[in-house]
Amino acid sequence: MSKVRNFSEMAPNIPFSEYDFYALYRSTFEKSGLGRIKRLLPLREMAENFGLVRKSLRPKPGPKPFFTPEGKVALMFLKMYTGLSCPKLLEQLNGNIHYQIFCDVLIDPTRPLTNYKLLDDIMQELAGKLRIQQLQDILADKWKPYMENLDTMYTDATCYESEMRYPTDAKLLWEGIEKSYVTMCELSARLGIHRPRTKFLDVRKANLTYRKQRRHGRSQTRRMTRRLLGLLGKILKEIRGIVRDNEGAENLLRAREKNDLEIITRMYRQQKNHFRSNDSRESIPDRIVSVSKPYVRPIVRGKEAKGVEFGAKVNNILVDGMSFIEKLSFNAFSEGTRLIHSLKTHRRLFGVDAKKVGGDTGYAGTWNRDYCKANGIQTSFVKRGRPSSGKKESENLVRKELARVRATSMEGSFGTQKEHYDLGRVKARTKRTEILYIFFGIHTANVVRLAGRIEQRERSAAA
Repeated sequence: MSKVRNFSEMAPNIPFSEYDFYALYRSTFEKSGLGRIKRLLPLREMAENFGLVRKSLRPKPGPKPFFTPEGKVALMFLKMYTGLSCPKLLEQLNGNIHYQIFCDVLIDPTRPLTNYKLLDDIMQELAGKLRIQQLQDILADKWKPYMENLDTMYTDATCYESEMRYPTDAKLLWEGIEKSYVTMCELSARLGIHRPRTKFLDVRKANLTYRKQRRHGRSQTRRMTRRLLGLLGKILKEIRGIVRDNEGAENLLRAREKNDLEIITRMYRQQKNHFRSNDSRESIPDRIVSVSKPYVRPIVRGKEAKGVEFGAKVNNILVDGMSFIEKLSFNAFSEGTRLIHSLKTHRRLFGVDAKKVGGDTGYAGTWNRDYCKANGIQTSFVKRGRPSSGKKESENLVRKELARVRATSMEGSFGTQKEHYDLGRVKARTKRTEILYIFFGIHTANVVRLAGRIEQRERSAAA
């Protein structure tokens, strides 16, 4: 990335006018990496799909928005490209004119943007109107002329983890206690009544002592969990009593507080039943692992380093190094049931049937094997039974090559997205924004890869 410079740092004796100054930066932008990326982005079509482009010629009442519809979409690509938070991104946007050109804005250096909530509002707007499959159709139509081997598809699933602490039972219960206790205290203050007495301070001290210990015995953990469950149940009971005994008390609760109390109550019941069963391996349906992110579910991946992950599970397809979302869910699902759906998604995106498919053993079920055989699709699946003496060597070579490329390219694309495009741990506060970040992170990685590939081809042709 080129060095960011503020207008205030520029020498005052610049030998050209303001118009020439801006035109010079625009010419350098066209030759830069961001310029090549922008040329490959169908920003107008995407803005129309988001519903940002007004069809009526009548001007919209109210103040004119600072960002154009195309600029709002470009801003999301820029965020995932830089990996910056909204405050940091706004700071860079004020001082980097290439970023401004990318987003179709020109910020007066004497009046920089200071309220980063402007960017938050744009992202909330886009998150509420995101339609993944339709947007992927637009991107695929734009990128198809630059892609090769469209009849070869690779598929695999991964988990894009949410930014959250590891949810132990004690941590989860204490999170619920803290939120519900604050709500109880504030509701009592609004009503002008004494807050009910609880053992909050005593349990907080005991919980702090417990968390400072490096190792915990089973009996010690159950003792601590019993105290946390008792305190949380007491607080929830007191809040219900306050609402029942005081007229209008329910109306004094904010919408966020009501939502949190509902989530905490569900979590409390789950944890109480789990504690009574005394079975650490018990499967809890729709298990809540975070009060602040109740949509997140544990995803059991069975990996050696990380057996359980917490975030969105995504089944992706890879065509010529470009990754597309086939299914995204915060609930666990078997990727082995998604192969036929992946082939249909590939057909819709690129208009051709896949003739070669690479997938790991999770996709090598009997149903998938029969489907691929019936449709003449070569796969990377290991043949079942004894190897026949008349097996074609060419088929074996194709299978090995598909398996090799899948293991390198597919896993490599996941690593690139998580390492360089802010998808290692998705820093979002709501379910919709988390999905938005995942979508734009994946396709930002795609367009950067495609721009680099085109640049390399142009250099090779010029040489």
